[in-house]
Amino acid sequence: MIIDIHGHYTTAPDALEDWRKRQVAALTDPASGISAADLRITDEQIRASIEQNQLQKMRERGIDVTLFSPRASFMAHHIGNAATSAAWAGICNELCYRVSALYPAFFAGAAMLPQSPGVDTRSCLAEMDRCVREYGFVAINLNPDPSGGHWTSPPLSDRYWYPIYEKMQEYDLPAMIHVSTSCNPAFHTTGAHYLNADTTAFMQCLASDLFTDFPRLRFIIPHGGGAVPYHWGRFRGLAQAMRIDDIEEKLLNNIFFDTCVYHQPGIDLLTRVIPVRNVLFASEMIGAVRGIDPQTGFAFDDTRRYIECARLDDAERQLIFEGNARRVYPLLDQRLKAQGR
Repeated sequence: MIIDIHGHYTTAPDALEDWRKRQVAALTDPASGISAADLRITDEQIRASIEQNQLQKMRERGIDVTLFSPRASFMAHHIGNAATSAAWAGICNELCYRVSALYPAFFAGAAMLPQSPGVDTRSCLAEMDRCVREYGFVAINLNPDPSGGHWTSPPLSDRYWYPIYEKMQEYDLPAMIHVSTSCNPAFHTTGAHYLNADTTAFMQCLASDLFTDFPRLRFIIPHGGGAVPYHWGRFRGLAQAMRIDDIEEKLLNNIFFDTCVYHQPGIDLLTRVIPVRNVLFASEMIGAVRGIDPQTGFAFDDTRRYIECARLDDAERQLIFEGNARRVYPLLDQRLKAQGR
């Protein structure tokens, strides 16, 4: 089995974006008003958006299951206030649930949280409860920078985040550390902000004792870990200067990396530097990089090809494709076993 742990509903029907535009417009024109009931998307529209896009590519590429969350760049937690984010997260999560209900063999949900800059993170707990208990979601996405590129939130090691971590441990939920749109012109959203955040999250964990307080916490750092694998020697050297004896012992029981790296040399580096037990298959299709690589003739995000060409034995490939995901996402493992897989 091949499990893709990083998928977003980037192809949602246009009605979703139209609703969001009306919600944002209502922030300055409250009289216009809008509610969740104003969004109408049929099952047929969902099927069309999935079968001609993600599901078609999954079948073409031999991917069995995708962890499916709302479109990351649409989370935009910096817009409006906590009520804005709560309504938006609720709608987006419900749509991902409907996808997983229509295609239970192919998709499992991962929740967007209703984060808002400076707002108590306890405001996220009710949505976490709903997504796990009612929707059967198996993970969350956690935005370390709800400000949208201005980094006004404390580091992930701060007690500000602890209510979310406590709930994660209660449900045995992992979190993908994933920022959203950058509204800071200095940081391109997908080319800089995403990768900066991946690297920043890792360093925040290295410089703290977070996993002493939360030993069962599990973070997935996407996009191959940003700069982390490429600069592993730098991080080892920094750890040595901080008198950390073993960086792998300190972090790699709790931190994992996905394979959203879109060329063979990058995957080769990732799988040589990072222990295979910490690498999980992902493609993020249909995502930020959708074109055909002229050097190979294949899609940049067809990451299965890179894993198959990497210097790995069959047992290592099985861990990356399936075994690690079942271990890191225990609720997903339970879901698959309930389906007889």
